[in-house]
Amino acid sequence: MEKRRCSWAVDDPLLIKYHDEEWGVPLTGDNELFERLTLEVFQAGLSWRLMLQRRAALRKAFAGFSIDRVASFTEKDVARLLKDKSIIRNRLKIESTIENARRLQAIIAEHGSFGKYLDGLTGSQDELTREFKRRFRFMGPEIVKCFFQGIGRVDGIHEPGCWKARKPRRPSRE
Repeated sequence: MEKRRCSWAVDDPLLIKYHDEEWGVPLTGDNELFERLTLEVFQAGLSWRLMLQRRAALRKAFAGFSIDRVASFTEKDVARLLKDKSIIRNRLKIESTIENARRLQAIIAEHGSFGKYLDGLTGSQDELTREFKRRFRFMGPEIVKCFFQGIGRVDGIHEPGCWKARKPRRPSRE
């Protein structure tokens, strides 16, 4: 019997694999979190399927999403990336990724890691969006929401009936 999934991940093997193995799974590594943030930035206005198709090329273009390596990119790297047909060649998204790596270096210096910074965030979706707009480039409510969902920091993201939906806990009989 086939597993029931969220409606966006039923007909496409790439989306099914992402849904089953990654979406909503907690991440803690700084470079992995940077990768997911970058993919959300690049996805703006495009499909998530396209991001998954281009993910390996983006990973290669952005030095394996090494925060320190990307933070050291120069205008020469921007020019190189704008010529790379294997990625999404959007100057604003490319420059934002480089600047976000630099800003992440400051966050890591201040908090010890990107994950610890995220652990300290509280508040509504609007407050999180304001914080991310203050800290990062190319941020909006949808990018922030999808980032937090994708890295497992939001409960209840799977549709009812999806095999990954959390079952409500039974009340104790005490």
